[in-house]
Amino acid sequence: MFKDVAPKPKPGGVKRARKFRREMTLPEVLLWRVLRERPDGLKFRKQHPSGNCTLDFYCGDARLAIEIDGEAHSRGDRPVRDAVRDAWFAQFGIETMRIPALEVLRDLDSVVRGIVANARSRLPLHHPTAPGGPPPRDKLGEEF
Repeated sequence: MFKDVAPKPKPGGVKRARKFRREMTLPEVLLWRVLRERPDGLKFRKQHPSGNCTLDFYCGDARLAIEIDGEAHSRGDRPVRDAVRDAWFAQFGIETMRIPALEVLRDLDSVVRGIVANARSRLPLHHPTAPGGPPPRDKLGEEF
């Protein structure tokens, strides 16, 4: 079982995240242009500080971290470090979705569809956009 609460940022984490927001890579900028529009009603955050890390993108409702991995993530000790980091987040019920930066540049629409599908599959049933969840309030016959 995982811990119920997402990890709080460590001291300096918010400042570091703000710096990363100003220095996003081209694939991150392209993806953020789409995710900021709340596809399928899902809210995403960019450069979200959590624990000792800063997540590239995070959907809190789905407990889904999206990491855009450049070529450096496949070299040296980086794959091991990434696996340890992903396992640490998994303790909190946060799944990490790793997407190669090249894939974002090649087929952004497909990447977004994959992110949205993964996020929707992880939503709690009471979430308004969850598959099989309750209908929106205006569809219940209630008038406001």
